[in-house]
Amino acid sequence: MSDFSEFSERDWDSQPKYLDEGYKSTTLRGPTKPLIPIKQTLSEVTGPVYGQESVSALDSDLTMNGRRNGEPLGERTIVTGKVLDEFGRPVPNALVEIWQANAAGRYVDLMDQHDAPLDPNFYGGGRAVTDQDGNYRFKTIRPGAYPWGNHHNAWRPAHIHFSLFGAGLASRLVTQMYFPGDPLIAFDPIAQATPTVDRLVSEFSLDVTEPDYALGYVFNIVLRGPKQTPMED
Repeated sequence: MSDFSEFSERDWDSQPKYLDEGYKSTTLRGPTKPLIPIKQTLSEVTGPVYGQESVSALDSDLTMNGRRNGEPLGERTIVTGKVLDEFGRPVPNALVEIWQANAAGRYVDLMDQHDAPLDPNFYGGGRAVTDQDGNYRFKTIRPGAYPWGNHHNAWRPAHIHFSLFGAGLASRLVTQMYFPGDPLIAFDPIAQATPTVDRLVSEFSLDVTEPDYALGYVFNIVLRGPKQTPMED
């Protein structure tokens, strides 16, 4: 996109607030003074572009890219969708990165001390590049819920984190996807801090589901504009 005047303002009322009383750690990192708008320039709109040339087919298959001596444990899951700009146009050649907990609800991260087993055959990270129609596709394992220290008996719903680079820094997005019908969404301060949390819930698809192999979910992502997928709080 060469004319960066096309980028419109975000609908900030659809986005989570920087400070949210229910999500306690926002008080430690959220800004306390009004933000200062900075006019977009060509550098925010046209670059940088990351990593497409080094992405292989294995990178998008989380059931394979962390294997050591067997298959990862858990429910095999396919997540696919379109990456769109603010006008509903597909965004080709966009780098999509994901990371998640394993089926037991634990990340491959030294900071994660949740009393749940690690899976030696599941790394929990992957990346893909959208095709000419803006489509991406991942094979993975459905992540488990896990406890977190926000309040007594707090549990995060099953979710997958997404990081995207569109045409440039002005379309940078970090967000997360939930699964339909998860009862924990209604009790999760991070999800409930988002006014348009429904945009973060994927849709089950029998067409994406592969017989005898994996359930399929569709999660379309809008990078910017009034219908933007909410940013991760």
